[in-house]
Amino acid sequence: MKLPAIDNIDRKILRLLQSEGDLSHAALAERVGASSASCWRRIRALEAAGMLGRTVRLVSPEAVGRGLTVFCQVRMKTHDPAARDDFERFAESHEEVLECYSMSGDWDYLLRVAVADVQDYERLLMQGILTHHAVATSSSHFALKRVKYSTSVPV
Repeated sequence: MKLPAIDNIDRKILRLLQSEGDLSHAALAERVGASSASCWRRIRALEAAGMLGRTVRLVSPEAVGRGLTVFCQVRMKTHDPAARDDFERFAESHEEVLECYSMSGDWDYLLRVAVADVQDYERLLMQGILTHHAVATSSSHFALKRVKYSTSVPV
């Protein structure tokens, strides 16, 4: 797939919006050295090209009682498309599952889960993940400390 060409101003816009998504077009224009109208057109073009997604605000997990991060590896009983689709719908339907990746290697999926405590995770694991008809086994890893966290993609 050929990526659309972007210039240095587009790159500056992408960097700034990743760290300060609530910047006004005027403030953004001043910081990148372009007009407000030009920034607006560039943002629309970056959205149309699929480089910019929706604007969100990041919430502190600890501040809302979801301070425990667990990485859960899942191995499937079968790899048939219906079972995989069903498990992926299961992951999407649980708000505590923040991310779900289909993986290569020994494990089929990797989940990043935000829960209140170990008991909260145990409930999800024992009454959800391990009881899912397509899941063979799982392995859980509890994060002790977040050393680095970023939502910014290098551009």
